[in-house]
Amino acid sequence: MKTFLQYILILIIIAGCGSPTPDVQGVIQSEDLTKIRSARQQILLQYDALGESLKKLDEAISQLDSTTRVPLVTTFTVVDTVFNHFIDIQGNVETKQNIIIYPEYTGVLKKTWVKEGQQVSKGQLLAVIDDGGLAQQLQQAKTQAALSQTTFERQKRLWDQKIGSEIQFLQAKTNMEAQQELVNQLAAQLAKTQVKAPFSGVIDDVITDQGQVVMNGQSPLIRLVNMNDMYVKAEIPENYLVGIKLGNAVKLNIPSLGKNFDGTIRQVGNFINPNNRSFTVEITINSNDSDLKPNQIAKLLINDYTNPHALLIPENLIKETALGEKVVFVTKSGTAGNKTTVEEKKLTLGKTSGAFVEVLEGLTTGQIIVAEGSKALRDGQQVEIK
Repeated sequence: MKTFLQYILILIIIAGCGSPTPDVQGVIQSEDLTKIRSARQQILLQYDALGESLKKLDEAISQLDSTTRVPLVTTFTVVDTVFNHFIDIQGNVETKQNIIIYPEYTGVLKKTWVKEGQQVSKGQLLAVIDDGGLAQQLQQAKTQAALSQTTFERQKRLWDQKIGSEIQFLQAKTNMEAQQELVNQLAAQLAKTQVKAPFSGVIDDVITDQGQVVMNGQSPLIRLVNMNDMYVKAEIPENYLVGIKLGNAVKLNIPSLGKNFDGTIRQVGNFINPNNRSFTVEITINSNDSDLKPNQIAKLLINDYTNPHALLIPENLIKETALGEKVVFVTKSGTAGNKTTVEEKKLTLGKTSGAFVEVLEGLTTGQIIVAEGSKALRDGQQVEIK
């Protein structure tokens, strides 16, 4: 009976609210723009007045009617915590010392002194190319150089005693220097017939077999790899440039090994690639794992942002209004079994990590927000905490 009387009261208020409703169809048919706008304004005023009246009546009903059911909700308490944001990027394992050695001399590959998988030291002899008689030419040049030096020394003694002409002295000197230069050139050419390791490492592949003719700078001989300085190289999108700094922590995963490693950024590129709007970073791998190989795929999580006092809430608790605003409902109490009212809070959001999002504005530490049951809530509504 009580509820029936309440609804009768609502109908009485609606019937007596403001001026009578205009004849909408008649106003439209009049095609009078002023009348149409006036009628619209009257209806809007009546609509607002009815809304306020209904709100007050709902509040009165909820307070007086003990049978009224309120939504059951769960809550989440906002606390500050350390927030680390990571960029998910893919890169490749590389090494600076991974080269194919080419000959500097054309000839027959006479002897290969190493095999695949062998550890070699810097300067160690790897292979020898047939010199085609260059060693004999060098020996002859050395003999001629020795003779020219003896001739010069005798001519110099005579010249010091003012015996002979100056031209004879200068010719002897020039001949000696020319012969010595020839010796140096032939020695340098002969040295190129010996292929030596430019750095310490492992022989990864012996490409050319003994007995084959190799061409200067064209025939690949041996691949040499140094596995002691492995790193990861990755291309980072330009929009992450501000957060990428030297020393940033990186979590590495090598899918082919099923292993995780820690790393740090050791170099940040200064050039933005115009083709893909990215820049290059190099990441040191803090491990000497022998299973790491050049060109392995690496999945990277790069720490580009840290907030030691961040407010994080589950992203699924945030609602979006018709205007695109991000909101949550805050309660005055979080005790189970208590009835309380909710207040809508507009949020300014930061970065997202997994299921959580950073709140920059709109909430403070210790506030209690509605978790489950917030879908149909409205500002000022009464709820009961589960």
